Amino acid sequence: MKQRPYAVFDIDGTLIRWQLYHAMADTLVKLKAIDPGEYKEVLSARMNWKNRDSSNSFIDYEKALIRLIEKSLPSINHATFHEACNNVVERYRGQVYAYTRELIKKLKQQDYLLFAISASPEELVGEIAKYYGFDDYVGTAYRFENNHYKEHGPTILASAKPKRLAELVKKHHAARKDSVAVGDSAGDIGMLEYAQKAIAFNPSRELFDYAAERHWQIVIERKNMIYKLRHENGQYVLKTAGE
Repeated sequence: MKQRPYAVFDIDGTLIRWQLYHAMADTLVKLKAIDPGEYKEVLSARMNWKNRDSSNSFIDYEKALIRLIEKSLPSINHATFHEACNNVVERYRGQVYAYTRELIKKLKQQDYLLFAISASPEELVGEIAKYYGFDDYVGTAYRFENNHYKEHGPTILASAKPKRLAELVKKHHAARKDSVAVGDSAGDIGMLEYAQKAIAFNPSRELFDYAAERHWQIVIERKNMIYKLRHENGQYVLKTAGE
C-alpha cells in the first residue's frame, strides 16, 4: 500500500484568526458559567497584551485565562460546555487566514493526509477539523459524567505535540517524506521539526528566530496581502505569495 504524505496544522492563530480557547472562555461568561467579576482580571491581562505592555504579556494573559477556566470547570455541566463549543465553532469557523485555508485545499488535492493538533478542547478542534476536511485531530479531552464535569486529559502542551503527531503518523501509516507542518508559536517548534518541510506562519518572536536559524520558510499574512520570506544567499528576501 502506497503511503500518503501528511500535513499537520496548529489551529489557533494558524488557521483560525483567533484563539478558540479564549473564545470559549468569553462564551462561557456570556452563558453565566464563569463569573463575570472574576473574568475582569483576565480581561485586564488581555488588555495588557493588546497594549504590548511587556514581551511576556500574552503569556501572562494565557496563564490567567487557564487558571480561571480550570477553577470554573467543576461547576460547568456538559450541556453548557457543549453549547459554548457550538457557539464558538459557528462564529469562528469561517474566520480563517487565506494562506492556510488555501494551503489546506491544495494539499487535499495532492492527496495529503491532514492532521490538526491544538491545545483547545477536542470538541472544538474536532468540529473545525471536520469542517475543513482534516483526516484526524488531537485536542485536550474534557470528560463529563452524568452531565457534570469530571476531569480533563493532559493538556496538549508544546512538549506533547511531537509525540501526538508521531501517534497520528503511525495510526494512519503516513509517510514522513514530503511532510509539511505549519505553526505560529514557539509551542509548535517540536511539531515543525518532526516534518520534512516546516512553515512558520505569522510567527512569534521566538519561533521567528528559531526558524531563521534553520532557514525554514516564513509566511506573513497581513490585511489582504501574503508575504513569503525565503532564505537566499545568507539572508531572507521578501516576496509576495505569487512569486
